[in-house]
Amino acid sequence: MGLTSGLLMGTVVGIALMFGWSYMMRYRSAKRIAKAMDIKLLASLDRNDLKKICSDNFPEWISFPEFEQAKWLNKQLSKLWPYVAEAATAVIKESVEPLLEDYRPPGITSLKFSKLSLGTVAPKIEGIRVQSLKEGQITMDIDFRWGGDPSIVLAVQTALGASIPIQLKDLQVFTVVRVIFQLADEIPCISAVVAALLSEPEPRIDYTLKAVGGSLTAIPGLSDMIDDTVNSIVTDTLQWPHRIVVPLGGIPVDISELELKPQGKLTVTVVKANDLKNMEMIGKSDPYTVVYIRPLFKVKTKVIDDNLNPVWDQTFNLIVEDKETQSLILEVFDEDIGQDKRLGTAKLPLIELEAETMTEVNVRLLPSLDMLKIKDKKDRGTVTLKLFYHVFNKEEQLAALEEEKLIMEARRKLKEAGVIGSAMDALDGAASLVGSGVGMVGTGIGAGVGLVGSGIGAGVGLVGSGLGAVGSGLSKAGKFMGRSFTGHSSSSRRSGSTTPVNSTPENGSSRPLQ
Repeated sequence: MGLTSGLLMGTVVGIALMFGWSYMMRYRSAKRIAKAMDIKLLASLDRNDLKKICSDNFPEWISFPEFEQAKWLNKQLSKLWPYVAEAATAVIKESVEPLLEDYRPPGITSLKFSKLSLGTVAPKIEGIRVQSLKEGQITMDIDFRWGGDPSIVLAVQTALGASIPIQLKDLQVFTVVRVIFQLADEIPCISAVVAALLSEPEPRIDYTLKAVGGSLTAIPGLSDMIDDTVNSIVTDTLQWPHRIVVPLGGIPVDISELELKPQGKLTVTVVKANDLKNMEMIGKSDPYTVVYIRPLFKVKTKVIDDNLNPVWDQTFNLIVEDKETQSLILEVFDEDIGQDKRLGTAKLPLIELEAETMTEVNVRLLPSLDMLKIKDKKDRGTVTLKLFYHVFNKEEQLAALEEEKLIMEARRKLKEAGVIGSAMDALDGAASLVGSGVGMVGTGIGAGVGLVGSGIGAGVGLVGSGLGAVGSGLSKAGKFMGRSFTGHSSSSRRSGSTTPVNSTPENGSSRPLQ
């Protein structure tokens, strides 16, 4: 009896163990398959998918294994930071203040540092990728993060006479820095260093503004103007393809090959727009279009009054410096009292264009280029463009480089004369010193401009001084400046609207480059 019951119990237990083992094996196999599927899906994610899941703060080495961690470098950087910060402060003040003057928005007559300290918190290197993209060079991409405690105070003087110190607080920087070392066969074996911010992922500079001893509301639109200035400086001087070239070691070297040079000319014809959004309570919008590749070289069409389907048919020529990475930016505004309203914007990557071929495109207008921050996603209409890209030969490249310098000098003369409020205002045929009907570019005298040196424009008056249009009378009260107090910055936490100068002739044609 005992033997029989023992055999029976052993058989039952054995069968139960076999079923249990089989069940566990099937369960583990299912878990392994599910995990493998999850890993496969994770491996298929691109940068945009990871941004949606992890936001913009994920380290590069997580999403791209070629980025290596650099904990040892962060330890050394923390020790060196007090010395680096002190040396960098003087360099930043010396190099950035001239840029603030060039890029300062209209309505601000002076923008300088009154206090600048980089604080005690060192930046953090999340990852480093080393490449050999070209013979004789080493390319290093550095995933740079900085949530520091700097003390930065800007002294802001406006055209209305108000003066207020503005403090930048809670500064955070997220970007990938590309550093290129030009190699040499003499000690120290590096003849030059090139530095730039990669455009993808887009650099982020977040901060908050606080008025010291006052209120930001005392100067309408001041926050937007500072945001616009910061964004323009970053994208137009530091973001690839723009770069900083520094010769090293006293070794004679030709850095011309490292510097950015014009590659070609983009001829843009703004033909028409259809179904624009009406921003007026009474009547219809008065649209005009601003086009540019670099913020310092904006041009604009004439204004078409009371029309949601305007036809401009105006042609502009713009310099292209890197077709693979640059884009054509288009903004449509409604001319209005006091502040022009943005009707829509669009971005067209130049890499999509075929050289020496006329292309007609219809671009759909968006409320903003950063659609993640926009709640109103309604249709804003379309704009029809004709585009022709011409590749420069060596002679044309050198000529374009010289002409670009003349354009910048002419813009500075216009700004000093008060015809435009800022060197990066959009120019039309009446204010531009470059294009058809141009007189002596170097002297600042152009057809339709009048005595630029004295700030007197034909029918324009003292634009920069805050007075209205003398020749035409104050037809729209409130437009006392060449440009309203507003701006936008993709590098910061808010979106606004950038309103170029409003001094358009009847013919409206402008060509920055010929």
